[in-house]
Amino acid sequence: MNLSNHFTVGFIGLGLIGGSIAKSIRRLFPDYRIVAFDTDSAALQAAVTDGTVSIPVYELNEAFSECDYIFLCAPVHYNIAYLSALKKWRKPSCILTDVGSVKTDIYQAVLEQGLSDCFIGGHPMVGSERSGYEAANDHLIENAYYFITPSSSVDKKKVEEFCTFIEDLGAITIVYSPARHDQTTAYISHIPHIIASELVNLVREKDDPRGLNRQLAAGGFKDITRIASSNPIIWEHILLSNAANIIAGLEEYIEDLQQIVEAIHRKDTDYIHAFFSQAQQYRDSIPNNATGVIRMNFEIFVDIPDEPGAISGVIDKIGMAGINLKNLGISHNREDEEGVLRISFYDNASAAASADLLREAGYTVYER
Repeated sequence: MNLSNHFTVGFIGLGLIGGSIAKSIRRLFPDYRIVAFDTDSAALQAAVTDGTVSIPVYELNEAFSECDYIFLCAPVHYNIAYLSALKKWRKPSCILTDVGSVKTDIYQAVLEQGLSDCFIGGHPMVGSERSGYEAANDHLIENAYYFITPSSSVDKKKVEEFCTFIEDLGAITIVYSPARHDQTTAYISHIPHIIASELVNLVREKDDPRGLNRQLAAGGFKDITRIASSNPIIWEHILLSNAANIIAGLEEYIEDLQQIVEAIHRKDTDYIHAFFSQAQQYRDSIPNNATGVIRMNFEIFVDIPDEPGAISGVIDKIGMAGINLKNLGISHNREDEEGVLRISFYDNASAAASADLLREAGYTVYER
């Protein structure tokens, strides 16, 4: 984008998402001014110290009056509360945007505040098990899908300009209506989180006093329930904010489960086969090279002998190549996976490079 060096971007909240977008802007547009507010003064100071933030704001004030874009990156109900304050200071040409995974509540607030002509919602489909400014990085949204959800009264040229700005930061924009966005994220993110948590609770309830279920719940079970480790407070807010879509999807899911229960009762082999076959085909058609709503695991599995030094030999080779590991462990339950040693990484490039390195060294490596 060919914008003035005085172009100014504001941030309300400098956590993982806000901090990462701010860092991306600083890297790609070093002359832009970045104004930021956060209730965490340590995060603000860190952003000033590393050169990301030009103007730190410790109390919401008129410092945001010069902003061309303002990103609302606090939890959704806090963002709603900040709207009325920003309304006083926002210059007429400023576009307000957010990064929340639910749009219904904030769009209702935007409408009530009379701000629908300047609000372009956003939702970068990224995440991490880490949080806060210390976890932010300037490549987080790169090659990630980024929903753009403009209100119907925003000037189309403004929407195009904002899409270009987000694409300049490396993301892949998808323009959706707020209502369609909430329905989509309910099915591909919110409901899967509920299902994963219920699967964990089911196994927990059926565990024995020795905790054998927990001991054996590795491999495939741990993979499909990984998202059950998400922050319960965040998910409480999401479920209540997107209630209608989530309830509708769960009711459909319950109906589908009942159908498979009935098929098992009547030993309907055709229905059971189709149930798994259709799921297999659709799941296999999902691309592996893009970031989705649910954070990906970047893992490889390596066959190693049960002998002293076997694990350190693998780790040393990866370390000598300058590749950082995230975690590793022995897979005792390999019912749904191959390879004894399970190694996870922070990104796909590191996983792929390690797989190639170990294969060249004669190891058998499996990737998923």
